[in-house]
Amino acid sequence: MKVLGILAASVLIAGSLSACSSSSAQSEEFQVVATTTQVTEFTRAVVGDTGTVTGLIQPNQSAHSFDPSAKQLLALSQADAVVINGADLEPWISDALSASNFSGEIIDASTGIELLAAGEAEEDHAAHAAEDEHAHGEGDPHIWTSPLKAQVMVKNIATGLEAVNPADATVMEDNAASYSAQLASLNEWVMANFDQVPVDQRLLVTNHDAFTYFVSEYGITFVGSIIPSFDDNAEPSAAEIDALIALIKQSGAKAVFSEASISPKLAKTIASEAGVKVYSGDNALYSDSLGVTGSDGETYIKATIHNVTMLMNAWGYPVLPLPAELS
Repeated sequence: MKVLGILAASVLIAGSLSACSSSSAQSEEFQVVATTTQVTEFTRAVVGDTGTVTGLIQPNQSAHSFDPSAKQLLALSQADAVVINGADLEPWISDALSASNFSGEIIDASTGIELLAAGEAEEDHAAHAAEDEHAHGEGDPHIWTSPLKAQVMVKNIATGLEAVNPADATVMEDNAASYSAQLASLNEWVMANFDQVPVDQRLLVTNHDAFTYFVSEYGITFVGSIIPSFDDNAEPSAAEIDALIALIKQSGAKAVFSEASISPKLAKTIASEAGVKVYSGDNALYSDSLGVTGSDGETYIKATIHNVTMLMNAWGYPVLPLPAELS
């Protein structure tokens, strides 16, 4: 987190705040700021026409390291609420809220969701719950990768925003229910696709460790990641790279998946060394960020459909038709 950048930007917004204080005070528009691209989409789905949602992180930007601009700090200063992913995904948020003099409500979309550590399946979580919290590493903050967890996030967002803006609570509740129904259909479609694939063939190798909830939900074996961390800014050692290549060969995995917001260079090298295909460029998976407008990952639902399509292609099984509500 570039704290100096945030502090400098906070100075820049001070004049803007005083200059527009009278007009903003007169505005009754419901204003919400959201952090990640996924959380921004969930929030917009809930808010609908009842207010304005400003997203901080842009498509293909890292969610782990982020430096808000003066304009974004100004948006925070004027917001009635800020919606965060939570689960320690946004270590920069406290500085941003402080620098912007944010005085609204903070809504944590991860509330009530038990975090899993890397490689930990849901069924194993209860057995590990009583153990030391550091025994299995930090909890994975990428909870949205499971559509079922995304449903919980949407519910948390709706509950929080309804409390902030009770006048539009009924509309937002209906909006959340409609979007959640789409997520339910998405989950059913994903399960139907993966049910075609024998469990021992559902193998995944990615750029970084961001799919814990996805692989846990759908019985996928996570062979390993190039970056052995939840943070996409970390770097693997030569020994870790060699170990991953050996794991890929041993496991029988057919591909290495790059991610849209991460350079594919190392993924291509490792795939070549392991003698498997690499999925990069337009075929890369969407993880930390959604894609730009017009891409396969421009929405959460489209990004998930894209990811499942790439996996099915790599595993050698047909992709089932989409239900009408997802087409």
